[in-house]
Amino acid sequence: MATIRLTKEFSFEAAHALDGYDGPCREIHGHSYRLFVTVKGHPSEDSRDPKYGMVMDFGILKRIVQEEVVSTFDHALVLRDSEEGRALRGQLAARFGNIVCVPYQPTCENMLDDFARRIAARLPEGVRLHALKLHETATSFAEWFAEENGF
Repeated sequence: MATIRLTKEFSFEAAHALDGYDGPCREIHGHSYRLFVTVKGHPSEDSRDPKYGMVMDFGILKRIVQEEVVSTFDHALVLRDSEEGRALRGQLAARFGNIVCVPYQPTCENMLDDFARRIAARLPEGVRLHALKLHETATSFAEWFAEENGF
């Protein structure tokens, strides 16, 4: 039985600020993120299965990532849930509604770890998360691999 990997690309716009960082990314700034989600599994061999020949329906993967990542982070300001982050959120909340506070520094690397946990928990039986790649810019990205992270 063949093991096949499927990859779907997603995009979302988000801003963040890196609390305590010693460079320009400490300022609020935005990115046009591109997220590549790769899952793996065995195509269904049951000819009576409506998903016959598929590892997973791309539409189901799209729904999971949309619900777990895109709907939360698209057009959001992502801040670390720290004393400074909460103070900034308090100042901005009267004017802006989509402010997401996370328990980590909202770097590309940490966001990938968060996204992996969210997505992996929702995958159907027999399908495993294999890899994620998150582009912050056209030339800068971070990668996450299940085999290196105990998944």
